[in-house]
Order: sequence, then structure tokens, then C-alpha cells
Amino acid sequence: MARCSVPPKLTIFLIIAVTLILLLPAFGLSFGHPLTSNTDQYYIDHTQVDTGSNNAVTAIVFDFRGFDTLGEATVLFIAVLGVSMFFRRRH
Repeated sequence: MARCSVPPKLTIFLIIAVTLILLLPAFGLSFGHPLTSNTDQYYIDHTQVDTGSNNAVTAIVFDFRGFDTLGEATVLFIAVLGVSMFFRRRH
């Protein structure tokens, strides 16, 4: 009888994936039910008043999530800088 050999990386990946899927309900994420939150309604109701912007997406990105956006831009800049330094030509 021939044995089927499963690579160890695949086995580890499957164990982690199944464990995470089984732990989702413990963190409040259940299967087949949408996530509900009142946060979206707050942003819809207060965007115009709090920011003065007519565009809700722009208001959320630049006013409500400004520091997060600044952090993402910084990470992106550092990544581009690192890649450009990696591929620069040496004389």
C-alpha cells in the first residue's frame, strides 16, 4: 500500500486555518450573520455637521481617520523607499 505524504507546511497551514475558523464565534464573528454596528449610522448622520464636507468618503478618510491615513501613507512611503534602495544600481 502506498502512503500519501502531505508536506509539513501544508499540514501546519491547515491546522492553523481550521483552528482560526473554529475560534471565530468566540470573538463574536459568526457564520452567515452580517456584522452589525451603530458606527456606520453615526458617520452617516454626523459627517456633514462634524466635518463640513459633502463627500462622506473624503470626510471619513481625512477627518475621522486622519492619523490612520497618515500612518498608512508613511508605511507606503517607507516600503517604496526600501524597494527603490534594493533595486538601485551600484557603480
